[in-house]
Amino acid sequence: MADLVYVLNGPNLNLLGLREPEIYGKTTLDDIAGMLEDRGRELGYAIDMRQSNHEGHLIDWLHEAQAEGARAVLLNAGGYTHTSVALHDAIRSIAVPVIEVHLSDPKSREAFRHHSYVGLAAMRTVEGHGARSYLIALEAVAEL
Repeated sequence: MADLVYVLNGPNLNLLGLREPEIYGKTTLDDIAGMLEDRGRELGYAIDMRQSNHEGHLIDWLHEAQAEGARAVLLNAGGYTHTSVALHDAIRSIAVPVIEVHLSDPKSREAFRHHSYVGLAAMRTVEGHGARSYLIALEAVAEL
C-alpha cells in the first residue's frame, strides 16, 4: 500500500494557468496534479490533491492528514501564507510533516509577501520553481 501524501492548495490556485501567468505560469492545477500522481507512483506515494478558497477547509484537511496517517502534506496556502495564524497553529498541532510550496518566490515580490506564518511552522519551504516546486517538494518527502 502506498504512503499517502496530501497536497493542499489555498485561495485562487483554482485559477492557475489563467491568473497572472507572468508570475504563476500557464500550468494548471490539474496539470500539476497529473505530474504529482505520475511521480508519486514512481516513489510509492498516493497523492490526495485538494484546493479550497476557504481557510477552514485547509485546517480541516491538515487535521484529516493526521487522522489518516499521511506521510506528509505539501501546502501551498496562497495568500493565507502571509496572514493565517490559524494555519500556522494547525500545522504545529499535527505530527505529519508539512512542506510549504510556492510557485513564485515570495521574497522577490511585494513586501507583505515576505513573511510566512506557514513557513514558521512547516519543516521546509520550496519556492520559486514554478510548477516544479511541487515536484521538488514531493522528492523532499523521501528525505523525511
